[in-house]
Amino acid sequence: MSPNEATPSESTAAAGSHPSRRNVLKGVGALGAAAGLGGALLPGAAASAAPAAEPARIKGKEKSMANVPFEGFDEVRVGIIGLGNRGGDQAMRWAAVSTVTAVCDIRPDHVAETISRIMAQGFQDKEPVGYSNGEEDFEQLVRRDDIDLIYVATPWEWHHPMAKAAMEHGKHVAIELPIAPHLDEIWDLVRTSERTGKHCMLLENVNYFRPEMQMFNMAKAGLFGELQHASGGYVHDLRWPYTFGGAYYPEHWRRRWQTRMNAAHYPMHGLGPVSACLDINRGDRFDELVAVASRPKALALFREEDPRVGADHPSWDDDPYISGDRKQVFIKTVNDRFIRVEHDVNSPHPYSRETTLTGTRGSLELDNARIYLESLGHTNHAWRTGSAFSTIMNQHDHWIWPALQDLASQYGGHGGGDFISIFRMVQLMRLGMTPDIDVYDSAAWCSVIPLSHESLKGKGFKSVKVPDFTRGHWTQARPTFDRPRPEDPWLDGNGRPRR
Repeated sequence: MSPNEATPSESTAAAGSHPSRRNVLKGVGALGAAAGLGGALLPGAAASAAPAAEPARIKGKEKSMANVPFEGFDEVRVGIIGLGNRGGDQAMRWAAVSTVTAVCDIRPDHVAETISRIMAQGFQDKEPVGYSNGEEDFEQLVRRDDIDLIYVATPWEWHHPMAKAAMEHGKHVAIELPIAPHLDEIWDLVRTSERTGKHCMLLENVNYFRPEMQMFNMAKAGLFGELQHASGGYVHDLRWPYTFGGAYYPEHWRRRWQTRMNAAHYPMHGLGPVSACLDINRGDRFDELVAVASRPKALALFREEDPRVGADHPSWDDDPYISGDRKQVFIKTVNDRFIRVEHDVNSPHPYSRETTLTGTRGSLELDNARIYLESLGHTNHAWRTGSAFSTIMNQHDHWIWPALQDLASQYGGHGGGDFISIFRMVQLMRLGMTPDIDVYDSAAWCSVIPLSHESLKGKGFKSVKVPDFTRGHWTQARPTFDRPRPEDPWLDGNGRPRR
């Protein structure tokens, strides 16, 4: 028996089906107890993020999903759960490259509007079936036999039960950030993926943004030499209209996470792209991290001073804000490299992902649009900026951007990156290829949320070990964004979708 395997009697994590969300959450509790990871969680409840030894795989029931390809599909059929500002907008992009067979939201008007907009695009003859009969109606959607992939775009506390339900009913699942906010939930999604053989993937759009893909190509070409350090994160002043405005996040669900965990809640936009450059889970992995946070001052001050937040605003009923305004997380890898993660959505600050990459031959700062590479003869200690910077970046364009530039512009979403990420996932499914971002990448990147929370307990800056979600497979190279353009019958000779 492998050291990463256990007999079925040694764990109960894989037992049971998914008759209801309640049973799913009970099952998570059993998993958490078996794995030493803490109890199950109702949406929004507190959780212990204390890491434990990686749970052993159940022999014959849980198999690694590394290098496991999709089955291959003539047409990918998609079910969408969550039709708010994000999910409703993304639905149009899914409809452009796949068949949307069912949609779900707790608000019937959002369901009706999304169906109407999808049909207006003219890409499918049959209307998607709508589900809007309460919070658990998604369970009816995931049971359908005409869906290959479930896309989840709901409040964070629902990501785990919905993704698990999708896999247990034979569907692959793509999830908006994060796949889950708690460590036991993240582990449960990894193990459910391995048990069901269905892929569970973070739909990290920034990995597909043009500059980030150019950076990846440059790293793979060796222009930075041996990579030593990277940084990335999410610095975005969300106070208005997002945090307090109410329109973008119904019932103010995102603000309330500021009262639940002192953590880097949303670091994946910057962390994902640099992790890909560093071959995380493909020759290196996160080993341990420490986090530091400032005091939580900005939200209470904004609520007190901004005239748009009146005396009857629901935020006055919030529990105290406990999440520091600015968080930094330092991650050391097994190969003794490190990543600095930045997170701040409370302070007055222009948008930034803080993306940098440094190696033995040079450095790149994406936000500042400047680069310095000894490998290209830069030896005068002066950054290359402006047209010199653009020329270097454009020389390392990823094939997918020139091929899909027109459609990316048409369907948009963060400059086209949203469309590119959705197109690519559907393409990989159709062609029977492996995911660019798999369940282990998704778990590692999202684990920074609960592990930063653990590090910040007490006086903070406590070293916390990062689990090996691959359970031994991280040393094996496997393809990701570095694959050449595939032969794809869905594209014509000009690289444009036939649709």
